[in-house]
Amino acid sequence: MDDEHIYSLADLVDLAESHNPETRAAWQNAKMRGADLGIARSALYPTITAVALASTTRTGVLLGDDFHRQTVGLFQPTLNLTYLVFDFGGRSGDIAEAKAELFAADFSFNNVHRRIIYQITATYYRLLNALGQEEAAKATLANAQAVQQEAESRLRDGLATLPDVLEARAATAQADYDLQAEIGAVEIAQGDLSTTLGLPPNSQYHVQDVNDLTIPEALTESVDQAIDRAFEQRPDLMQQVASLRAADASLTTSRSTYLPTLAFSGIGGLQRGYGRQDLLPDTYARGETWNVQLALQWDLFDGARREHRIAEAKAKQARAKADIDLLRDQVSDEVWAAYSNARTALRQRQAASALLQSADRSYTAAVRSYDLGLRNLLDVVSAQRALAQARTADVTARTQVLTQMSNLAFRTGDLLRAKTSKGGP
Repeated sequence: MDDEHIYSLADLVDLAESHNPETRAAWQNAKMRGADLGIARSALYPTITAVALASTTRTGVLLGDDFHRQTVGLFQPTLNLTYLVFDFGGRSGDIAEAKAELFAADFSFNNVHRRIIYQITATYYRLLNALGQEEAAKATLANAQAVQQEAESRLRDGLATLPDVLEARAATAQADYDLQAEIGAVEIAQGDLSTTLGLPPNSQYHVQDVNDLTIPEALTESVDQAIDRAFEQRPDLMQQVASLRAADASLTTSRSTYLPTLAFSGIGGLQRGYGRQDLLPDTYARGETWNVQLALQWDLFDGARREHRIAEAKAKQARAKADIDLLRDQVSDEVWAAYSNARTALRQRQAASALLQSADRSYTAAVRSYDLGLRNLLDVVSAQRALAQARTADVTARTQVLTQMSNLAFRTGDLLRAKTSKGGP
């Protein structure tokens, strides 16, 4: 990490996606499924094998009333070709299943990226909230110290009482206590973000300030539109759809085993032989050798294995359909809750902004009235506490809007729309 660089959310997401081991595992799984598809497609082509056969045999040949020893040596280089001509959809079913599983692996890879992006986004906004709370606590401490100095000055001039000074000092101590708590919260939040990035918790780096970010003002779509879009682009839902297609293809493959297969095979090559027999001279011979055949195979009985495979494929298909229905309900509920939380955060943001303005004017008026002798120090301390609470609420409301909007984008799958596709993790 560069200590001089100010890291944006996009910088942190790119860093996490490049180094997170979960993305590498998902990418390798997708590559495995791609290789499986290549294996399934290879069944459409013939297999050609080069074979070199060398053998020697020695036997006793019965001639007349005696056995005569005979030795035969054979060297035969050939090319063997086998080709499945027709199988009533077995190979096409395997290819369709492998293709669907490849799509499922791709969607799983995308879903890993979606989760990582959201994890980084959520921890990033938690850090921004902690940093904002720290700045608010520093401002509150500065106000408390200013009030304490004013009270001590008035005490020296005989215009204030000792309880007023003690009250101001207590307010300063409380503000300093709150600041130390916020400093600790920043350290914890930065450690959480570092861990999510795959870095040591004590890594030091700087991130953008919350004041540099654009806070959304309103939702631009209805909840029904958000749910429909989630159905269209959520990678985990599309992964389940691909799994259903794989189950359909598996059922097609299982049913094809009830039908016959037609295969072609043939060998062709050269043959060189050597022979020796007792009382006869040695002999050598050479020539061609070939064999061609068509084989029609039909399994008539296999102990109900095919029936059980079809039952298994049907159960797998039914389970995939049920998983899709369950996930659609879950996605709908997640988007509804995220949309409601985002809408609530936007309203709280407006209320917090109004509260901060009101508390700031109230504190300013209380200090001015105190200077004029119209208000006592307790009124100033009370206004100061209200201003501190308003500052905290304002920071929380701003970061909460960002957090809930990113949560809505996570639930609808929008987090992936802004990412540039890559060839690997």
